[in-house]
Amino acid sequence: MNLPADAVTALETFQAAAGWEQRARLLMQWGDRMPALSDMDKVDANRVHGCESQVWLVGSLQDGHWQFAASSDARLIRGLVALLLARVNGLSAVELRQVDLPEWFNQLGLSRQLSPSRSNGLNAVLKRMRELAQ
Repeated sequence: MNLPADAVTALETFQAAAGWEQRARLLMQWGDRMPALSDMDKVDANRVHGCESQVWLVGSLQDGHWQFAASSDARLIRGLVALLLARVNGLSAVELRQVDLPEWFNQLGLSRQLSPSRSNGLNAVLKRMRELAQ
């Protein structure tokens, strides 16, 4: 499975982190670097249902590859979603269906920090991406 460049960067950065505190800081930084969605995109039609926090997601197909943008009102979720975007942006619809979310966060060393509700929320985001890519 070939990883997008941002995903490779994320893996290298998080695997080099010394412990949870450093990963938590990195997570916040990734979320803070995520481009903001416009208010026009923060509408109910783009809201991901199944997340406790508010998450909005938009996607577009460019030359057979999906590009997603997202936003969340929760800082930690914004970081997790930013890492999900790093993993999926640039993938085809077929590759998108093959993304293993638990394995991705396990590789980043973040799986223990994913509460069931956060896992459910991220799964809802990935499910919405796959629906958009249908």
